[in-house]
Amino acid sequence: MDDPTAQATLPLSGIRVLELTHGHLEGCGRFLADLGAEVLLVEPRGGLPSRRRPPLKDGVSLHFASHNANKLSVELDLDDPAAIERLGALLDGADIFLESTPGDWLQRSGLAARLRPELVTLSLTDFGRSGPYAGFAGSNAVLLAMGGVLARSGIKGSAPLLPPGELAYETAALQAAWVALGALWNVSNGGAGGYFDFSVHEATLQILDPGMGVTGSAAGGRSALELAPRGRPPFGNGYPIFACRDGAVRICLLNPRQWQGMSAWLGDDHPFTDPAFASLSRRFKVIREINALIAELFRDQAAADLVAEGQRRGVPIAAVSRPQEVLRDQHFRARGSFVELPLGDGSAGRVPFGFVEIDGRQAGVRQPAPALDADSDRQWAAVAERQVQAQRRPFAGIRVLDLGVIVAGAELGRLLADQGAEVIKVESGAYPDGLRQSLDNRPMSISFAQGSRGKRSFGLNLRDPRGVELFKRLVAQSDVVLSNFKPGTLESLGIDYAVLSRIKPDIIMADSSALGNHGPLSRSMGYGPLVRASTGLTWLWRYPELDEGYSDSTTIFPDHFAARVSAAAIAAALLRRQRSGRGGRVSLCQAESILAALATDFLEESVAPGAFVARGNRDRFDAPGNLFPCAGDDEWCVINVRGDAQWRAFCEVLERHDWLGDPRLADAAGRLAHAAELEEGVAAWTAQRSPVQVRDLLQARGVAAGDMLRLDQLAADPQLQARRFFRTLHQPGLDAPLLTENAPALGPLPEPRIRPAPFLGQHTLEIAAELLGLDAESRAELVRDGVLEPASAEVEALLADAAGHPLDTETPT
Repeated sequence: MDDPTAQATLPLSGIRVLELTHGHLEGCGRFLADLGAEVLLVEPRGGLPSRRRPPLKDGVSLHFASHNANKLSVELDLDDPAAIERLGALLDGADIFLESTPGDWLQRSGLAARLRPELVTLSLTDFGRSGPYAGFAGSNAVLLAMGGVLARSGIKGSAPLLPPGELAYETAALQAAWVALGALWNVSNGGAGGYFDFSVHEATLQILDPGMGVTGSAAGGRSALELAPRGRPPFGNGYPIFACRDGAVRICLLNPRQWQGMSAWLGDDHPFTDPAFASLSRRFKVIREINALIAELFRDQAAADLVAEGQRRGVPIAAVSRPQEVLRDQHFRARGSFVELPLGDGSAGRVPFGFVEIDGRQAGVRQPAPALDADSDRQWAAVAERQVQAQRRPFAGIRVLDLGVIVAGAELGRLLADQGAEVIKVESGAYPDGLRQSLDNRPMSISFAQGSRGKRSFGLNLRDPRGVELFKRLVAQSDVVLSNFKPGTLESLGIDYAVLSRIKPDIIMADSSALGNHGPLSRSMGYGPLVRASTGLTWLWRYPELDEGYSDSTTIFPDHFAARVSAAAIAAALLRRQRSGRGGRVSLCQAESILAALATDFLEESVAPGAFVARGNRDRFDAPGNLFPCAGDDEWCVINVRGDAQWRAFCEVLERHDWLGDPRLADAAGRLAHAAELEEGVAAWTAQRSPVQVRDLLQARGVAAGDMLRLDQLAADPQLQARRFFRTLHQPGLDAPLLTENAPALGPLPEPRIRPAPFLGQHTLEIAAELLGLDAESRAELVRDGVLEPASAEVEALLADAAGHPLDTETPT
């Protein structure tokens, strides 16, 4: 399985990571190891608790197996001074230190004094090390409730619904890797490392449908705050799911050309052949009637046949796959999306390989999770001390050409701009970014402002050969090129990686697409709802008791998540370029980012078919663990009892001494067997209290509990206020300032510079002069010919009106 030659070419080859964490965020170290870092797990006597974490196969933890592949292991008794000294020596040779040690343990052990200025130390905890919730016990469900995700999941008339898997932790782990690698890039350029306080709670707010982030193109430029209802969203007619002969399919009809294909598929005699129905808003007025016709057409056909015919007609469509079907899927098989993983008991399962391809090769599983203390003799030479320069934003001096569109494209460029990169959005009015559309036809939308703040806009016609040549001249002066066009688009324009790498051999190209850049379905039209359907997420994100309880129609997962995966991989590629002078290509398949975020569940499904199913809100490993109604109008809380100690504390808070004395409930298996009975009693107790009262009573005793927050409640949250989570964006063209997010972790680096998003073509002429050296006459000619696209007169007037307004917010609100 291991290929030493391939590992040596991975971007983090030679980087050493010391991991002293427990459980939920082991995916951070796993991703760094996938990219080539040497990641050494420090385990206590007997091994990490995650070695015993369910689900188990013949005593082997499938979570540990999937989250610790490619790592090394050393066992240390952390109560022994000699072991502490050994740990300190390893710290002296580490580049990154991942830790989730309790309280002030680092200070008491003396290791805090060993944290060199050049070392990147990343503290990984549920709520961060500061603020009123710093000591709270977390769980995936608690974080989703308090992060504003749960309130928007589910369907009208039902209780809120938790998404499948452990998406809060899995997505936060990749954001943590982005923080670590951004800081390491800063160190490699003379800056300091330092201590970064990372909160999963805050990461959840930033990655899983952020209220302050980019929304999908169907949102018409509106913000998540505007779109979020108080209750559950109505069943999604925008991305409808239709039953067919052997399952179900989902379609996405957004632009006129797609509707024309669907209309022709319906035949010539249906009531909606009028060209006026090419308008999305017009179709939405009769969407129920249109969907009824499509349902009748699809009912007796096989899903595979419908997908093939949809592709032929230009209709975006995907099968709603079940996990076992995903494991057998021909496209994923052709891509090698799943690989064999030895489990240490002589057996093996199938697990998603990882997240990205580097230079056309998978950066994923190379070796199984280590046996305990398998690397007991590992020694690292101490890193030489050096003088540290003043802090700056890590990617200052890096120029990025951003061809990205919609959510994933916008977010990736924005992440780099926040951290100091000069990001030039290359765009054209003839093929505008879908985020620029707004219901009132303004030249700026809230969603575009959130996703492209801090960028510059260069209006350029890439359909004209002169535009292509100008783009190539920009590439020669740039470091990174971003694209999330459908595979084949850049080749057709003559600006694919093979071409650009000849112009600038050390250029880094990062491309992202729905189903990847190779495989039988790679050139399918990809939208988030179709990606979720193809990966099993749609089928899993539903109420198990309802035949049509699909509840992922309003989420835009995995776009924000995929952007962070790409950003971290770009940082790794820059580190390799600095070390070797070599550029490279980072390729992300959004579908595989979902698969990797559900790695443990797919591994379990491969060894126990039928195990990975829609589970609703009930926890599968202990009880009570569920969503409970509280006093008030549609108010809810989440409670997760884990382990016998929490169970005793829980019973004492509820004054249920009868439960404590009941031998049927003495362990997790017994409690799960009587979960319905327990939930009835808990619901009677929570119904008499507010969600905050429930949370505070239980958290005071160390029991994981959280109140379900809606988006409009987040700004007043005391934890987020205490940790300066929010910033204000003043955007020309919008009526009021926007609430936006701060840095992804508290630490020594300067906070993001919050600058407005550009209007289309706002910086065209200055970029043409500054970077391309075009004189006024040449610029005017190219504008007349439609090659360069400067800002419109309307935009110029808006910019003149905004002159002198406070557009650049350097300090948090």
